[in-house]
Amino acid sequence: MEGLTSQLPASYVDTTLKQIKQIQESLAKAIGTSSSGDASGGDDIGDDDGDGDDDDGFDYYDYLLDDEDEDEDGDEEDDSVQKQFDNVDLPPGVEAAVPWWNESDSTPASTDTVSSGVASQLCSSGSSSVGQSSTGNGNGKEEISDIIRKYQEFKHFDTVDDCSDHHYNITHFQGQQPPKAWSKKIQSEWKILEKDLPDTIYVRVYESRMDLLRAVIVGPQGTPYHDGLFVFDVLLPSTYPDTPPLVYYYSGGLRLNPNLYECGKVCLSLLNTWAGKGTEKWQPNTSTMLQVLVSIQGLILNENPFFNEPGYESTYVGSEGERRSKAYTENVFVMSLKTMMYTLKRPPRHFEDLVTGHFHIHAHDILSACKAYREGAPVGFAERGKPEGDNVPENGRTRDFKAALTKITNVLVSTFTKFGVKDCEQFRITG
Repeated sequence: MEGLTSQLPASYVDTTLKQIKQIQESLAKAIGTSSSGDASGGDDIGDDDGDGDDDDGFDYYDYLLDDEDEDEDGDEEDDSVQKQFDNVDLPPGVEAAVPWWNESDSTPASTDTVSSGVASQLCSSGSSSVGQSSTGNGNGKEEISDIIRKYQEFKHFDTVDDCSDHHYNITHFQGQQPPKAWSKKIQSEWKILEKDLPDTIYVRVYESRMDLLRAVIVGPQGTPYHDGLFVFDVLLPSTYPDTPPLVYYYSGGLRLNPNLYECGKVCLSLLNTWAGKGTEKWQPNTSTMLQVLVSIQGLILNENPFFNEPGYESTYVGSEGERRSKAYTENVFVMSLKTMMYTLKRPPRHFEDLVTGHFHIHAHDILSACKAYREGAPVGFAERGKPEGDNVPENGRTRDFKAALTKITNVLVSTFTKFGVKDCEQFRITG
């Protein structure tokens, strides 16, 4: 880790190994003596022609950098629907199939609409993600103080009522009372979650719908998912625990992992949605919901998601594997940043205080990481050695990645500022 501190936020460097250790301990506790399993699945994500582009002809960076779409005749298409996306109330479970921002989002936000006094309140919570100065009126300070208080008091596990926006809301026992043995098992699962959830996983269950559960998982440090919030809806069917739970991922239309599909499918041996052997698959007598959530965090949202694709560890070895993995990880990080903006603008119900507080606390850390990655630090940076800095070659995906980061950083600056985070303009890239 030596040599990273000059380019990366100190809070990242200090907490990365601690968080990785916690995830490993949680996995061991949840899974017991079983193998970590094969967390792989999904379509072929490779670049078999070696040109830096995916074989299906879709280039992530072209998608990220294009300001305007063109039709087959080369004429610019009307993007008014896209620009109005934030004003559209999509039904539950319907994801954004449009670009995630427009040019107006990348312009500096008016200081008249920005809450003041953010910095001193956030710093008092122990975060290094904001500056030390504090200005503005008392109302601004009181507002931010309330945001941080609610974030700090947000429970990792709690019971709530309204499940109307849950993906599996229409799936139920059709008015019939669930079996007593099933109810007893669910209550047992609730106790395990309430007692043993790691610090970076949050769960809400429903008193009136014991078959439903919603979880928000914080992306682990040391991975391209760091500081992101990833939302999952769960259904515990009437056949549970003889059959595994059904899990839906809110993708926002993005494929940022071989195991997480745009349609919401979660591909994991433990869910029997991918091949596995023995204890890698769901075991009715021993597997738990806690094990599922910790496995998603530790096995899917990992440091090198490129190798989640089955067969890639043996097919792409040495420098070729490293090159492909690096390009994929860079793509993933940009999509993770876009997911952050989606989650901040459309927070899942019952998690609004978590989302708002999380990004107030971590906004400057996220922007600092973008800066470090543009300057050559490897994405995720944990245990990857000293960053190459100016020696990083300016070609292929590296140049495209820096261009994508430049644009999305400015959008993040505007987005965080509009939500009341102070002193983000220092990270804006000009010229």
